[in-house]
Formats: sequence, C-alpha cells, structure tokens
Amino acid sequence: MNDEQTTPKPDLSLVIPVYNGSRTIPQLVERITTVFASMSVEIVLVNDGSEDDSEIVCEALVQKWPAVITLVNLSRNFGEHNAVLAGLNYSRGQYVAVLDDDGQNPPEEVMSMLQELKRKRYDVIYGHYIEKQHSWFRNAGSWFNDRIATLMLDKPKDLYLSSFKVMTRFVIDEIIKYHGPFPYIDGLVYRTTRKIGQIPVEHRPNPRGASRYSFRKLVRLWLNMFLNFSIKPLRLSVYAGLATSGLSIVALVAILIDKLWITPNLTVGIPTVLGSIVFFSGVQLMILGLVGEYLGRLYLDHTDTPQYVVRYTIQAGSDQEPPLSEPPDVRDPR
Repeated sequence: MNDEQTTPKPDLSLVIPVYNGSRTIPQLVERITTVFASMSVEIVLVNDGSEDDSEIVCEALVQKWPAVITLVNLSRNFGEHNAVLAGLNYSRGQYVAVLDDDGQNPPEEVMSMLQELKRKRYDVIYGHYIEKQHSWFRNAGSWFNDRIATLMLDKPKDLYLSSFKVMTRFVIDEIIKYHGPFPYIDGLVYRTTRKIGQIPVEHRPNPRGASRYSFRKLVRLWLNMFLNFSIKPLRLSVYAGLATSGLSIVALVAILIDKLWITPNLTVGIPTVLGSIVFFSGVQLMILGLVGEYLGRLYLDHTDTPQYVVRYTIQAGSDQEPPLSEPPDVRDPR
C-alpha cells in the first residue's frame, strides 16, 4: 500500500502561486494555519521562478509546518495560471481554494466561501470584491478581460471571474485534464460547469504596492482567453470580411451614382483609392494575424511545449530535504 493510500486526504487545499512574495507569504501562511486550525488542510505553495529569496522562505515554511505545506518549485517563471495549474495537480483536498500570495485575499473569507459552496451545492464559488484595492490600470485591464470573458465564454454579466475562488474536487479533476501550454483557469472552469456562484468578500490593500500585472501580462492573459476557448474570433473575422465587402460595394455604387448623375465632371481622386487600399489591406492583415495566432498555438501544442517544469517538490507529511540536483519534472502537454 503506497503513501497516497495510507495518508488521509485533507478536507481543504489552499493553492498559492508565489512570485517574489518572500515578504508577504510567511504572514499569509501563519494566518491560514490559525484560521484553519480545527480543519484538516494542506497548503500548496508554487514558487513560480521568483527572483527574490521566495524559494528559501518557502522551504523554511515547509520545515516549520512539514505536515501541512507542500512546496512545488518551478524551474522558471511560467505565469500565474500555469503555476495555479501546477498547484492543482499536486493538491489532494476535497475542496481547493486559490489565493494570491500578497495577502489581499483574507483566509477568513475562504471559510465563508466554502460554506456557501456547500450550502448551495455549487461547483465553484468566486469572491466578488466589495471594494477593489488594485490600481486604475489593473482595474481597467480587469474590466476589459471581464467583458471579453462575457463575449467569449457566454458567462453572465454580473459574474466576476476573480483569482480568488473555491472549487470542488470534481472541477479540479476536470481542469487538470487540460494539457495545452496556454491555460486559462477560469476558461477551464466555465468549460466544465455552470454551477457557479459568488459572494462579496474583502479585498485588502497590496502591501507590496504596485500590481505585478504589466500591460504585456494583461494582453497575454486576454489572448489566452480570447483564442484558447472559443472559435468566435474566427467567426468575427468572417463577419468583418463580409461587412467590409458590403461597405466597398456600397461605396462603389455611391461613386458610380455621383459620377453619372450628380457631379459628372468631378475626377475621382487617387487619395480615395489609396485610402481604400490601406483600409482593406489592414483588415486582411488583421485576419491573417488572427489565423496565424491560432496556427502558432497549435504548433506549440504539437511540439509539446510544457505547461510548467517542476524542479523539485517537498510533499506535506514527508521528511525529504530540498534536493541539490534533481531532474526536472516536465508537465508534458501530451
């Protein structure tokens, strides 16, 4: 009988992606162990290639709470959603909560979310921030991504897909079946179930100041949602092509009418022709770029681009030490 069969599974797993969180993760873990002292829980810390001493801090936390904490150390930075997916693969709880490492998601709210999930038999419940403490730039990006998610995923407009959520084991087992290199957790959730709820929760100020989400990361997140979970962009490109073709026909008819009956002496200008060429060329390039993005993602998937690479893990309840050198565990998209 192996260890997984003999070790009882916890009631709740808390997955926390860690990126440059050495200053905030100790206080967060300390608070979690206090709040959930009466429950069987595990904490899965995923060090996502941090550039500070987060790895050392996380190892110290494992030594302090060896029966509670599992450390998953990735070989480099893969991004928040990839790190969360790695943590979900190593989680064992009947329910799984996902929190940020900066302390903006209070662990106390997880208990309320879990109770609401059980009471209404949801598969997933999101925390809807009463007052968001992000910068205006992050809020604008979140608003845009929320509108795109409404369009692409057909989600209700009043449902806010935050990173703070609690999920059942059923949903987790379905999510980790995804093997593509560009995961979007909320897209995977909404592809699995519609039994989704939300409750208002507190959102605390970020003690580290500015958000780690740059414009580039927000665009990358938007593209993952826009292209990975729907073919609507391709359909929109067809509509755009039909609309521009119809517009060109209307314009040609108008020019013909103007030339024959309204101002026959007016010479049709070269700037009009050049402007039309530039406009339609831009539309064609946009559609080609969209198709190219789809093909590029298929190529990366076909060439087994990994979701993440695990350098080493320290499982909760084990007495293993951080390895000095160990072959990395590659999450093969196949």
